Amino acid sequence: MSKTQVRPSRDLRNNYADVVKSLKQHDHVVITNNGVGEAVLIGFEDYGRYEEFLHRQFIYDELQKSKVKMSDPNAVMHDADDVHAELEQILGTHGL
Repeated sequence: MSKTQVRPSRDLRNNYADVVKSLKQHDHVVITNNGVGEAVLIGFEDYGRYEEFLHRQFIYDELQKSKVKMSDPNAVMHDADDVHAELEQILGTHGL
C-alpha cells in the first residue's frame, strides 16, 4: 500500500537514493520548498498506470458524450464509407 511522504526539496540533492527507494515502494513524495508544496513525485511504473487510467477515463467520458448525443432523436449516424468519402472530398478539395 502506498503512502505519501513530505520531503524538502534539498532531499532531492542530499538524499536522492532514499527518495528513489520510496518511489520504488510505490510511495508518493510531496516536495516542499520553504514548507510549501511544489511538486509530487511518483515512480515511473505508477506514472504509467496513471497515464493508462487517464486514457481510459478520457475514452469513457467521450463514450458518455456520444451516448447523450445519440439519445437525440434528430442525431444522424454516419458509417465508415460516408466518413471516408467525405475525407477524400475534403482532402482532394484542399490539394492535400
